[in-house]
Amino acid sequence: MLEVGAERRRWVVGGLVFSLVPILYLHVVSAGQLSPISDVVSDYVFVDSGAGFLAATSLSLAAVSVSLAVNLRGVRRSAQWLIGIWSAGLTVSTIFPTDPTGAPTSVSGYVHRYAGAVMFVALPAAGLLLARQFPALLGIAITASVSSAAFLVSHVSPGGFEARGLTERVLFASLYGLLFAIAALQVRRTS
Repeated sequence: MLEVGAERRRWVVGGLVFSLVPILYLHVVSAGQLSPISDVVSDYVFVDSGAGFLAATSLSLAAVSVSLAVNLRGVRRSAQWLIGIWSAGLTVSTIFPTDPTGAPTSVSGYVHRYAGAVMFVALPAAGLLLARQFPALLGIAITASVSSAAFLVSHVSPGGFEARGLTERVLFASLYGLLFAIAALQVRRTS
């Protein structure tokens, strides 16, 4: 059974909502500078004050995800660990920013890239594991897994992929959906 106190539930849901505000703000203020179709979310670090807003989104999302994982009771430990790995990947990719498009890849850029690959595999995998116990999560877990695969493949496609930003935004939407679904499941199971 999933058990979590009302105060923790509010913190998790509030934290998820809060983590969306800075990234949505960046989308609005950078209209015309960055394309949501071709530019990845990490590129917002190059927008004026973007590093701070992007860090606010990533680190608050990482913190709330850890809280969500800790609050999971009676589920596979591997799902909790995978959510923790997702959170660690978010944190590492924040500490080590990406490189500008077209620039040679630095050590920071490589760390950022591989931390991103790990986190984008870990959370969908956690969703699939949780869906075995809670079938209501299956649809969003599959959506997150497919969008993760599409985004990761877009990085290795020959000749580049012009809609990489769009695939990442679909991925993030599905990952947020998965996190909100897990939080909602906790609310239903404890009410």
